[in-house]
Amino acid sequence: MAGARVIVIGSINRDLIVRLPRLPAAGETVVGGVLSLQHGGKGANQAVAAARVGARATLIGAVGTADGQDSLDALAVECVDVTQVLRCDAPTGTAVVLVDEQTGENQIAVVPGANALLSVAHVDSVLREVALGPGDVVVLSCELPLAPLQLAADLAREFGARLVVNPAPARPGFTDILPGALVTPNAAELASLAQGSEPREAMLALAARTGQPVLVTLGPDGALLADSGQVTRFPAHEVEARDTTGAGDTVTGVLAASLAQGRDLPTAVRRAVAAAALAVTREGARAGMPTSAEIDRLLRSAARPRGSRPGSAPTSPR
Repeated sequence: MAGARVIVIGSINRDLIVRLPRLPAAGETVVGGVLSLQHGGKGANQAVAAARVGARATLIGAVGTADGQDSLDALAVECVDVTQVLRCDAPTGTAVVLVDEQTGENQIAVVPGANALLSVAHVDSVLREVALGPGDVVVLSCELPLAPLQLAADLAREFGARLVVNPAPARPGFTDILPGALVTPNAAELASLAQGSEPREAMLALAARTGQPVLVTLGPDGALLADSGQVTRFPAHEVEARDTTGAGDTVTGVLAASLAQGRDLPTAVRRAVAAAALAVTREGARAGMPTSAEIDRLLRSAARPRGSRPGSAPTSPR
């Protein structure tokens, strides 16, 4: 399985990040903070997370012809294949990210830009050209239009590739891409996808609809995996969170990479949860995304008996 690929169909954005003393309430202005411009987009982030842990990662997306080269260069440095990214006569997508510098929590608004112009024809042509097949893992998220995502999901099922969908942001009508997919929502996204009295019931209901496992990320409470009618908790790792932006993308990217590399699902989930814990310890969506060696070290450390190592600072990823 070493040659299997992670093929991400997703967004490419520039992230305008404002770190604030606290997040504003509705209608409120918060003064202060630090401004930075970084590379982002859910699809791009997921591809980087997969590549960092050794997967062959290909990204299918769109950037602006006039302003997208920096985004592509940053991805190429991470060993993400960007040869199939469409160049469009529109600005590259932009996300405005507000981060609470005390807790690391965030609020995000996205202007799609070129992402909105990714076409069904382009996705269809690329997936056929790269000879999508069994063993490949196709990753989708919802910052793109529905039509190309639906086409990608259909082709993944047709050619026997494994399908992973991060339903973020949760959007009306996008449930059509979920059948046959391993779905990776957070708690809020789960609530919008499956009606249940509590998360476990909602997870099992969603898994029954899709016919595949559901992995729900719970921030400082770790993650829950619904599979074969059972729900298993994967505890979080104790870290000092600086910025939770990109933690969910890290989970999805590392999960997909682990599956493409032939790891079983529980092992893939453990690695994804550990990766997210490491990712939130640095500012920005990608800066803290770990390598396989860093994940291995954290997992070995977590496996030691209590008292055999110094304690770490509390808080973990969302």
